[in-house]
Amino acid sequence: MESNNPALRNAPQFKRDGYAGFDAAPRGGAPTAPHDPRSLEDMYSAPSATTSHTGRMTYDDVVLRSALTLGTVVVLGAFNYFFFSPLLMIVGVLGGLVLGLVNSFKREPSPALILAYAALQGLFIGGLSFIIDANLQARDLGSVSIQAVIATVATFAVMLVLYRSGAVRATPKFRRILIGAVLGYAVFCLINFVFSLFGAGLGLWSGGLGLAVGAIGAVLASLSLVLDFDFIENGVKSGIPQRYAWTAAFGLTVTLVWLYVEMLRILSILRSMAGGD
Repeated sequence: MESNNPALRNAPQFKRDGYAGFDAAPRGGAPTAPHDPRSLEDMYSAPSATTSHTGRMTYDDVVLRSALTLGTVVVLGAFNYFFFSPLLMIVGVLGGLVLGLVNSFKREPSPALILAYAALQGLFIGGLSFIIDANLQARDLGSVSIQAVIATVATFAVMLVLYRSGAVRATPKFRRILIGAVLGYAVFCLINFVFSLFGAGLGLWSGGLGLAVGAIGAVLASLSLVLDFDFIENGVKSGIPQRYAWTAAFGLTVTLVWLYVEMLRILSILRSMAGGD
């Protein structure tokens, strides 16, 4: 059995000599002692081992680790929102980019690096939210960070319902098209960021172009949740090791942070347009 997901490919269950295999006889070659009828009866009457007993990933494992990573994002985000520091925001965006790449290409998940990534992303989006809200409040247009949080949570819930109902599935064709679109979007944003450093950016946080880019990004981020859900479902069904719950939590954190940023972009542009800018 072969999987397109690196975490699944590296899991012992997908390797020929992994611990999911069975030996025909003990490795020492010695015959096993026969069991008496009473012990056999006890064995068959015992409850079946669950994934929590065998060290395999469960949905509860993913929920717990996702709560830890997203909780870290929220706590550090709130800190840099209420005690804004441009330096912490810069550290967050650059450090988050580096750790995001490191965690993406590591063969085995590192809880420490994943939590560090979550902390850095929290510093980044907290600072970004402060800047956006401060800019809007200076023009008596209120704030949009709370609305962006609500929109992100609502979108997550809708995509989860759609996935569980079977309305959207991560088919091979869907996966190929989405990955290609996400890569193209990332390259476009990276090029614009580089040009913006020299004052030649497209201004993607204002106007109709910014709104269109935000809408495209939000759609891509929403659909990326389907790939996250698919990894979690297949991982639990395949019985991959419990440590890969950190991989699932990392994937969800990456996608939800991206979705929040796009929601923040869309709402801030709409609020500015409503204010006559």
